[in-house]
Amino acid sequence: MPKDYLIATYTGPAALVDGVTRLREHGFKIYDVYTPCPVHGLEEAMGLRRSRLGYVAFAAGAVGFGAAIAFQFYAAVFDWRLNVGGKPDNSTLAFIPITFELTILAAGLATAKLFLARSRLFPGSGGAAPPRVTDDRFALALRREGERFDAEGAARLLARCGAVETRCEEVP
Repeated sequence: MPKDYLIATYTGPAALVDGVTRLREHGFKIYDVYTPCPVHGLEEAMGLRRSRLGYVAFAAGAVGFGAAIAFQFYAAVFDWRLNVGGKPDNSTLAFIPITFELTILAAGLATAKLFLARSRLFPGSGGAAPPRVTDDRFALALRREGERFDAEGAARLLARCGAVETRCEEVP
């Protein structure tokens, strides 16, 4: 079943944020926004919730921390005891560099995997961004759902907000 999208193109971030704000005030639901660079204030204008990736990074870091400490303690105290100058087997200060590195590695890998899975950017997925968005344009996409979607009204509102081009696209 094909999906219809109304895509408006902007030349600057201020006009884009203004267009998103006005569309939401008039009851339209924004499907997505494509930008070539970060735009401050766009998340608030779109009404997006705060990301939960920080919780995933913390949890994965805690797992990496625990695994590193447990493995090093097991290897140094139980499995391969070495008496080095009468020092204790549990030399926790020597464990700090490896523990730090594994904490960062686990947090980074888990965050990257979850981000790519959540945004459906896995290998082989087709790109869906409108043309020139990665160069110098900003785009706003509205999904046309049902018969009550007023495409002409949305196009007029987008033009008043500074949209350079407005077009309908059908995506299978």
